[in-house]
Amino acid sequence: MINRSVSERAAVNGLMLLDKPSGISSNAALSQAKRLLLAKKGGHTGSLDPIATGLLPLCFGKATRIAGIFLDFDKTYEVTIRLGVATDTGDTEGQIISRSPVQASVQDIDKALENFRGRMLQVPPMYSAIKKDGMPLYKLARKNQTVERSPREVMVHNLQVQDFKDDSLSLILTCSKGFYVRSLAMDLGEALACGGHVQALRRVGVGGHSVRDALTLKELEEMGSPEQRRMRLIKTDDALSHLPKFEIPNDQVSLFCQGQGVPLASPGWKGLGRIYGGGEGFLGLGEWDGKANVCPRKILLECSGRDQ
Repeated sequence: MINRSVSERAAVNGLMLLDKPSGISSNAALSQAKRLLLAKKGGHTGSLDPIATGLLPLCFGKATRIAGIFLDFDKTYEVTIRLGVATDTGDTEGQIISRSPVQASVQDIDKALENFRGRMLQVPPMYSAIKKDGMPLYKLARKNQTVERSPREVMVHNLQVQDFKDDSLSLILTCSKGFYVRSLAMDLGEALACGGHVQALRRVGVGGHSVRDALTLKELEEMGSPEQRRMRLIKTDDALSHLPKFEIPNDQVSLFCQGQGVPLASPGWKGLGRIYGGGEGFLGLGEWDGKANVCPRKILLECSGRDQ
């Protein structure tokens, strides 16, 4: 094994689009990627269930400071729901609790899906990481305990039938954060009076990022060196290219990096923007205060150095 210095490991900064395989957790996928990159610090941007595949953006080094922003991005999924069979978990990992004949047509299904489009309240499944009195719900569910869950407001931007054959329903879904696909499968099965569970799930989009641009762990493994793998990292600011870009004067860079608001000559936007400072490049993310200043929200450049 090649012995790498701590400084080499610390230099790994950026975002990687990973196509997670089925059968492993998001944390396990992250650990493998960290090992292959020889990265000291890393985090994922919203976990996928072990049975799920698809796009898992991974942040390394300073880019971990923007991981929370990806949690707020809309997600797009390809989901296959097996109608006629209900499981206690709402997916294939659970125990079958009922079987019923499926008598719905495609027209019946599309009509039922109308109730799941747009802004809606969704009750999270018992098999979720949401906590009740400090205890994750899935741990209570494993003890055959069911507790009341408060519905949460979510948004479904797109929900379309792709195929329906042999009781397997394929959908394309674009939704907001906090949406549980397993709840959709269970609730739709209940609405159609036949039950249902998630048979297959693949995340194909996160914000403006697509799984078409992602690497598999096998592809990473086959690359010759950590350096080659690091060349596939996306720069932190490029990963947020959908945000507006603003430049502040060079003499204001130090103040911004110290967490102070600085004057901005081009105000007038809402939300986060990418802030740059002349020769220092990308400084971090800022937000206009509605008056004449930009206030730091995520600082990625140390006052004494550059982002890498």
